[in-house]
Amino acid sequence: MKNQTTETPRVEEGKVIAERLNGYAAFVGCWALIGAYLTTGQIIPGVV
Repeated sequence: MKNQTTETPRVEEGKVIAERLNGYAAFVGCWALIGAYLTTGQIIPGVV
């Protein structure tokens, strides 16, 4: 058998930052949804 070296794939730093920002935005959106529901009783205020 030959020696097989497995290299870990490198992820671009920009993609890591973009995914982290996307996660933060989703987290803030969830809290905004919860806040809107708690204060108005509707998921989308103004829409019946």
